[in-house]
Amino acid sequence: MSETLDIAPEREAELRTVNVDLGERSYGIEIGRGLIEQAGEKIAELLPGSRLAIVTDETVAGLHLDTLKKSLSAAGLDHVVLTVPAGEATKCFAMYERLCDEVLAARLERSDAVVALGGGVVGDLAGFVAASVRRGMKFIQIPTTLLAQVDSSVGGKTGINSRHGKNLIGAFYQPSLVLADTAILDTLPLRDFRAGYAEVAKYGLLGDEPFFAWLEDNWQAVFAGGPERDEAVARSCQAKADVVAADELEAGRRALLNLGHTFGHALESAVAYETVRLVHGEGVAIGMMLAHEFSQRLGLIDEDVVARVEKHLTDVGLPIRMSDIPGQLPPAETLMDIIAQDKKVSRGQLTFILSRGVGESFVEKGVEPETVRTFLEEKLKQ
Repeated sequence: MSETLDIAPEREAELRTVNVDLGERSYGIEIGRGLIEQAGEKIAELLPGSRLAIVTDETVAGLHLDTLKKSLSAAGLDHVVLTVPAGEATKCFAMYERLCDEVLAARLERSDAVVALGGGVVGDLAGFVAASVRRGMKFIQIPTTLLAQVDSSVGGKTGINSRHGKNLIGAFYQPSLVLADTAILDTLPLRDFRAGYAEVAKYGLLGDEPFFAWLEDNWQAVFAGGPERDEAVARSCQAKADVVAADELEAGRRALLNLGHTFGHALESAVAYETVRLVHGEGVAIGMMLAHEFSQRLGLIDEDVVARVEKHLTDVGLPIRMSDIPGQLPPAETLMDIIAQDKKVSRGQLTFILSRGVGESFVEKGVEPETVRTFLEEKLKQ
């Protein structure tokens, strides 16, 4: 039986809005408790008269679909529901093809919208469908996991996985609106909330030491669902919005958002995306730990920085070592083959996000593969 969150008493809702400034394609991220109940009103105001295709997974449908449908119906919005299996394996060609066909069969038009109700898997898949059908429909995100609310729903990255690696097929396609209902997070299993929290901690580690220090003091309240949770989500979204506005297509600075992801994606691929063994946020946590340890190996930071990162991730209950992943992992050579397919690889040269201190991450191109391989061989033995 999965552990559950220890939730603080209900409180008065407070709405926060973060703007993603992309000129004519700018959009708002609304953050607060109870937003799913207001979704119909907000979507009708933004896209009056639109028909909607709700893409959700079987788990989320049982928890939140009825609330969303009731809100849409009250606002007079016609909608169809397209349900997919839960889990990373859903981000595949077959499911992408099926959803494209179903949206077309429902006779939705280009001015209509695809609504993603779910976590990162649903958001990535539904967004790629929205980007593709009729060469681009409207797209709305209603993220239901902490990870999706602070990361994957913001910034327009959509896509599916390939046998060559994660998220290698897709498009940059911005939503028209993001509704981050933080009350929905009360239903998350503790493991999933922890996994999402890894992305929250990432924002502090990559460029905001005061935020990381705030998290060290307030993480328990974030987990409990007090005002600190909304604050953490809003600050994370603002951090990502600022980066996306400056570098939408990841030509430079946006790559910083991948702190921990090169190692983490390789580990996810190595376990064939078996979520019983490893979910994305856990891979990111281990990846961030590896990135800081590798930075220490290169002489960029001292052991005090590594120890600080390790303590916080351990305090919240996240895995930090490859040995924390159940089962056997492949050898370093196999992991290197996966890393070689990473999206940040440029003209065959490896690119990593490294650290000069908490809140001082940077992009390092042309990292020597043999140095990485030796490092991974040592870490696999720990």
